[in-house]
Amino acid sequence: MTKVLVLYYSSYGHVEKRAHEIAAGAREAGASADVKRVPELLSPEAAKAANNELDQTAPVARIDDLADYDAIVVGTGTRFGRMSQMASFLDQAGGLWAKRALHGKVGGAFASSATQHGGQETTLFTIITNLRHFGMTVVGLNYGFAGQMKVDEITGGAPYGATTIAGTDAQRQPSENELAGARYQGRAIAETAAKLHG
Repeated sequence: MTKVLVLYYSSYGHVEKRAHEIAAGAREAGASADVKRVPELLSPEAAKAANNELDQTAPVARIDDLADYDAIVVGTGTRFGRMSQMASFLDQAGGLWAKRALHGKVGGAFASSATQHGGQETTLFTIITNLRHFGMTVVGLNYGFAGQMKVDEITGGAPYGATTIAGTDAQRQPSENELAGARYQGRAIAETAAKLHG
């Protein structure tokens, strides 16, 4: 059975919610899917002061976990077009890179930002750059998911990966369309991994 890891960092729960949708999509395609988060770098006091969601149930990933999966989908919130805490975690994977432990695996990216033009695609590209350096085959949110082209409502989504818009106060939750895009990408990644590793 194809094994998928959905690895995320989420300050306010938006990325966390979609991580579980991506995993659900992967399971719909017949894969097993685990959801894990990267360690929080903020002190408990700083995280609480920033109103971060502190009761996330996903276990914290270890670097060596990455080698155990056929596909890894990486998601994070956007911090000025960058990937914040996720960068620190991936920076520690140099040993896996040296051993080519992730070479040939399937990867994907998803992101969140406060505004429609808040750097989502830059963050997706940043994640994808890391995945490509690890030697992974990247699967985005292809246009088979037509929901990313909607103009009758505010919606995230790009051909590079599923996205959502949280609002400047982080009060907007992922829409049904954005969650559907996440499930679609999860299925596409699991199906691709099954073809390559089956």
